[in-house]
Amino acid sequence: MRREKGVVASSGVSFGKALVLSSARPVVSAGLISDVEAECSRFARAVEDAKAEIAQIRDRAAAKLSQHEADIFEAHRMMLEDPQLISDTSDAIKAQKLNAEVAFQQITDGFISTFRAMEDEYFRSRAIDLEDISGRVLRKLQGVVTVELSTLTEPAILVAEDLTPSQVVLVDPQMVLGFVTEKGGKTSHTAIIARMLEIPALVGVAGATGHIKNGDTLILDGATGEVVVNPDEPTLAVYRKERERIVAHKAALREFVGQESVTLDGRPVTLEANIRTDGDLKFAKKHDAEGVGLFRTEFLYLDRGTLPSEDEQFEHYRTVLSAMETKPVVIRTADIGGDKEVAYLGIPKEENPFLGFRAIRYCLANETFFRAQLRALLRASHYGNLHILLPFVTNLNEVLQTKAIIKDLKEELKREGIPFASHIPVGIMIEIPASALMSDVLAPHVDFFSIGTNDLIQYVCAVDRVNPSVSYLHTPYNPAVLRLIAQVAQNAERAKIPVAMCGEMAGTPPLIPLLIGMGLNALSMNPASILAVRKIVRETRYDEAKRLVADVLRLSGPEEVRELLESRVDLV
Repeated sequence: MRREKGVVASSGVSFGKALVLSSARPVVSAGLISDVEAECSRFARAVEDAKAEIAQIRDRAAAKLSQHEADIFEAHRMMLEDPQLISDTSDAIKAQKLNAEVAFQQITDGFISTFRAMEDEYFRSRAIDLEDISGRVLRKLQGVVTVELSTLTEPAILVAEDLTPSQVVLVDPQMVLGFVTEKGGKTSHTAIIARMLEIPALVGVAGATGHIKNGDTLILDGATGEVVVNPDEPTLAVYRKERERIVAHKAALREFVGQESVTLDGRPVTLEANIRTDGDLKFAKKHDAEGVGLFRTEFLYLDRGTLPSEDEQFEHYRTVLSAMETKPVVIRTADIGGDKEVAYLGIPKEENPFLGFRAIRYCLANETFFRAQLRALLRASHYGNLHILLPFVTNLNEVLQTKAIIKDLKEELKREGIPFASHIPVGIMIEIPASALMSDVLAPHVDFFSIGTNDLIQYVCAVDRVNPSVSYLHTPYNPAVLRLIAQVAQNAERAKIPVAMCGEMAGTPPLIPLLIGMGLNALSMNPASILAVRKIVRETRYDEAKRLVADVLRLSGPEEVRELLESRVDLV
């Protein structure tokens, strides 16, 4: 028995037999050709066959997951229509008389290397998409028939150097018990789809395909980030009991569907879902979300080559607002730029993107871009309960500038006879220490606060949250972070505006009583966390939670805070 360590990309616990998959791309052999035109035609046929296959996968993704996941494969199909990719390959065939396999692999390898060299994890993950496309065309050229994961006959935990999005989207969650990969990251499409399907996944397990053999018994522990290889019987017995406990706990949580999220002494706390696209709504509804607390609109700009039009954005926003009816829907304006690179916007590369030209800073400097999104939001407000959220706000001037644009757009829409809601709350994300410290000044000018703890912790603690060497410092239990959150909540209460939280902290069970005691009015989280949090809310007394805040804020270190809070909550 041994243990391999990785990074949790999708939580959960599973165990079963390993199925080790070979590399995504076939091996090609160099060879000179004599009939250049015939080879170019063979290449063109392979591309068309690959595009047709991708279109089939796209349609399955739309039916099985959401339109956003289908759009991933539409983007793959469009990549194969890239004139440069096709012409560069054809030119290599003609100029060097290479066979199509070698020519295409050389060209795509160049693009893949460019993506992998980028600092941003999101764009490094796009190399996986291109590998997927490249492998598909190469298999068509070689006449290789791929066995689809949807046809598995025995349950297994998949082990691979990496998994492509098209492989993941085809899996049957009843047959695929988990993913273990050597590469990949939390923001890769594979990880996103795994979370959507609620399949446990670990990435970054070094040497997994060499250390793990077909048929090995594996335990995938999504709590510790470990893979236990060929566990002994006592270890298996422990994990069987643990899984039974988790399954029973999830089943028991279903009794909280339809119940109010209110403390024992009558304080309501709205529990909402974080979503990326309108396709995520079904997961929000499955877990009984009381609204959408964070719609990350930047995903509408990614995985494409041009800006979405105002009308296209409007349709996405209207879909979400209509589906949620009268429930609140907090839509964050585009948090792009900086670490979320969008190549077609031409934003200059930055040395320190987390402190750079992003979010509200980019939007206010590119007013045409910003006005299109805000117009789409205002038009969509007619169909539901819209709240507009401004990300990465540093100072009051950014708020006033944005509100002036919104006012101007409302007057414009009135002149055009286009309906919109009479009152649309405008709030700001508190994710920069400057806005937290100045929250008393900002509060009178906004309708609500939403605390984005993922970035706030990073900036308060001066820690790069994706750097494994210092990741231990990125903790929500840091007393400095908690003191700042308490200060923001107090300033919101004084200004009589609601304060929400939409970072990972909002769905962390031990922290829920503390956040209630600080006075937070709403918590927005991964939809799968909502019922567990509702249970805690309904077991908490607000008056006791307020006393807990005083006790916690006197502590000096994260471990002390964690120990105290975990002792008060039943953890699963």
